[in-house]
Amino acid sequence: MGSDFKNVKERTNYIKASRLISVILLAVMLPFLLSPVSGSERKWVVVIDPGHGGKDPGALGAISKEKNINLAIALKAGNYIEQNLKNVEVLYTRKTDVFPALYERAEFANKNKADLFISIHANAISKKTIKGTETWIMGLAKDEQNLEVAMKENEVILLEDDFSTKYEGFDPKSPESYIMFTIMQNTYREQSLYLATNIQNQFKNRAGRVDLGVKQAGFLVLYMTSMPSVLIETGFLTNPEEEKYLNSKEGQDYLASAIYRAVRDYINEIDKKTNTSSSAQEKTASVRSTAVPEGVSPDDRPRFMVQIATSASKRPLTPANFNGLQDVFEIESDNQFKYAAGSFENYSLAAEYRKKIESLYPDAFIIAVRNNKILPLQDALNLK
Repeated sequence: MGSDFKNVKERTNYIKASRLISVILLAVMLPFLLSPVSGSERKWVVVIDPGHGGKDPGALGAISKEKNINLAIALKAGNYIEQNLKNVEVLYTRKTDVFPALYERAEFANKNKADLFISIHANAISKKTIKGTETWIMGLAKDEQNLEVAMKENEVILLEDDFSTKYEGFDPKSPESYIMFTIMQNTYREQSLYLATNIQNQFKNRAGRVDLGVKQAGFLVLYMTSMPSVLIETGFLTNPEEEKYLNSKEGQDYLASAIYRAVRDYINEIDKKTNTSSSAQEKTASVRSTAVPEGVSPDDRPRFMVQIATSASKRPLTPANFNGLQDVFEIESDNQFKYAAGSFENYSLAAEYRKKIESLYPDAFIIAVRNNKILPLQDALNLK
């Protein structure tokens, strides 16, 4: 019996030890089991800015105030994004009827290192027959009407305390103040234009709205953000039919859904450009870092670079203009100046470099350059 008792005791101790080990292993592994699969997708941050709010009602219609419509559409758009895009975090400059200053809205997006900034508004005009949606990007107003729209939106700073000091003497009612935008270098113009075009296409095709196009003007809230940014005018409160639509659940749902779809398509496209696929990596194995393809001189050999910015005018190639990067090159293409960092003979090295500077330029992507001209990336990968 003594021997049997000893076996039982040892078995009991073994069971207890096994359970203890299991608990320890579970405690160690639980965070990894519960955490989402890392994958190649990075986490996007989208800041949605419902225009106006609080003491600033925005445009006034016959039955509604712009600030309420902006907030309703913004919250619905953010909800669609959060429900359907698991790799996106949505933040709001306001979720209630409060009044953030323009600089606070931009500052909020900058501090949270947002990848996209979307400001949602509704329009008003004296002519009641005009209706439709338009999406704005930062830029110089090309005509008087565009300037008037920007002036109207920028006048909100007059409700802020000490606005002249905060905005360095900028007068939203003075055309002369907008000269500053003629020398402004918009690093994210190309990305902003792409997002704005997506939004307008969705408004037209998804929501069936009148498409007034993508436009540009000097909006302060866009000027102060450091990421691709757009300002949306979802319709005209001065048009009775459109005001009714903007106040309806169906109208708000359709507009919010269109914004979500545009964001989805934008993110998918950027991720497709920036993520290194396994097939691309396999192809780079045949591109040797030192060998020159037969019949191609060293000058003709493609280089792989990381495009970080686009500008309508030249920018001095100084580190201060490119977040401290020193290896920046300028490439003139399609009447624009594109700026790329790094220069590599191998795609894989360029991909590694893009990851290193991702915190500085989240939307950067790899391009192939030969003789200071951009060529299709796949052609460069296939070149033997």
